[in-house]
Amino acid sequence: MGDFACDIQAIDTGSGRRVIIENQLAQTDHGHLGQLITYAAGLDAAVVIWIAPKVREEHREAIDFLNRHTRETLDFFMIAVDVIRISGSPPAVEFKLAASPNAWTKTAAASSDSVVSEVSRAYQKFYQGLMDDLREKYNFTNAKAAQPQNWYSFSSGRPGITYTATFASGDKLRAELYIDVGDTAKNKAIFDALKSNETSVQEELGEPLLWERLDNRRASRISIVRENTSIADAARQEQEIREWLVQRLLKLKSVFGPRIKSATDIANSCTGIAGGSGPG
Repeated sequence: MGDFACDIQAIDTGSGRRVIIENQLAQTDHGHLGQLITYAAGLDAAVVIWIAPKVREEHREAIDFLNRHTRETLDFFMIAVDVIRISGSPPAVEFKLAASPNAWTKTAAASSDSVVSEVSRAYQKFYQGLMDDLREKYNFTNAKAAQPQNWYSFSSGRPGITYTATFASGDKLRAELYIDVGDTAKNKAIFDALKSNETSVQEELGEPLLWERLDNRRASRISIVRENTSIADAARQEQEIREWLVQRLLKLKSVFGPRIKSATDIANSCTGIAGGSGPG
């Protein structure tokens, strides 16, 4: 926009709304407020987010003013960012909401007590049990705290390639090798190198695999699928479903673990990239 450039432009995948994000390393100032409005106008944004380590009161009031006096389809947010450390832990980033549209605040507060939160807690409970089993019984992971989400990934030892458990749409539970090293061509080359050994892989695994190259997406995956299994089923049959998932993740590691490095090396040579895997 003229002599300035917006820091981040994104799309809300749920609604298709355009989002712009302005980042500051210092406390909020008048200049960035003007830039924010300029970007919103020039990019026809629907969601505008301003992030800074210190929010001045007059700028918080300005964001509140904009939320009160602009159309309902335009939302302004102000976020205060901080770095925290607990009992000598590594530094962690904390985001605090400083200003937001009133309607959004009410909706967010209402949704926190909704069925969605119940489902999130069910995911967290299930994955906590899975994680504990994999760590304590099989030394599969060092992870200790599950999150309230429908999937969880475990390191393969190669950046960008993970063993993943996920409750997918259509009531399917998948144990999968997920490939996303950050580069589409390299992901597909790794997938193709692994699939070239499909016959021996299937023999070692002893059950059907779903090979998904996903040509319309950056990542690829190789999955074992359990049909007719949702998080609600997991709540009723937790031990059985968790044990199914544990055994499939162990199988994937046993079969693909020795093959990942060679597949990555082949992908590096095919795509002209030297060295190991890229970032995930």
